Amino acid sequence: MTFGFPRAGEGYFSPDGQWIVFQAYPPGYPFYQIYVQRLDEREARRISTGRGRTTCAYFSRDGKKIIFASSHTDPKIAETEQKAREEAKKGGHRRYQWDFDEHMEIYECNFDGSGLKPLTNSPGYDAEGSYSFDGKQIVFTSMRNGNANIYVMDADGSQVRQVTRATGYNGGPFFSPDDRWIIFRADRQRKDMLQLYAISVDGTHEVQLTNNLDTVNWAPFFHPSEKYLIWCRANYAPGRPPGGFDLFTMEIEHDATSLRGGKVTQITDAKGADILPVFSPDGTKLMWTSTRTPDGTSQLWIADWLRGMKATASRTP
Repeated sequence: MTFGFPRAGEGYFSPDGQWIVFQAYPPGYPFYQIYVQRLDEREARRISTGRGRTTCAYFSRDGKKIIFASSHTDPKIAETEQKAREEAKKGGHRRYQWDFDEHMEIYECNFDGSGLKPLTNSPGYDAEGSYSFDGKQIVFTSMRNGNANIYVMDADGSQVRQVTRATGYNGGPFFSPDDRWIIFRADRQRKDMLQLYAISVDGTHEVQLTNNLDTVNWAPFFHPSEKYLIWCRANYAPGRPPGGFDLFTMEIEHDATSLRGGKVTQITDAKGADILPVFSPDGTKLMWTSTRTPDGTSQLWIADWLRGMKATASRTP
């Protein structure tokens, strides 16, 4: 799906399924920026400011707005950019590590990038935002209290409340299609060894969905049918080469007070890494970030989803 970028990924569909929003490295610039692109075209259009780190873009449910996290207001942005350029000149392969930039805030803009305004304004990292299915709330990750936890706010940035109160990293949250649950990843048991969790939106019920500290599990995302979720997992067991992420699905049953995981099925088995999977709003397409490209760079890929479990009309935005 993406071409001409040194690196691209973390894409999400527009509510009508005709566009995607994603992050990519512009040639010659050391940090991701946010782009939109029609599914039937190769040309992408940048909507972020072009400065600072950006990540985690997401369409509003009416498709008119886009949110993303950005550090473009960092008062030392020129210094930060120069340091990144110097690191890039060293070359070689370095293990990927996300920088929890304290200047990251969540912003809202119009579809064309105009009307940019902040939705958060707090000390510490605010990012990883996505909308509820009714469009009224945004769930996100914040380090405003020193630890990365899950928060929910109204779509206009008001009425912020904390949902998780755990140690370690708790992030990457998404609402379930019925807006009763939030699914996320956390490394509560061992640093960096992420496992999948779900918590009710009011924070009163929580369940751990994976529990294997030889594996890293992240980027969970519900299918619109609500019958299963998809995520990526890598096996870091002793004696195995690290970093081979593949996609898996897990059967899900849930109601207002309980959520249970079931059968797990492996979906991909390609050389390199398959990560950050998402479904189209009607459940017929799967998009994900992969290094299966001939040059080994990460780019967005898309495929028909043949499982045949489409969203019901009531769940389609």
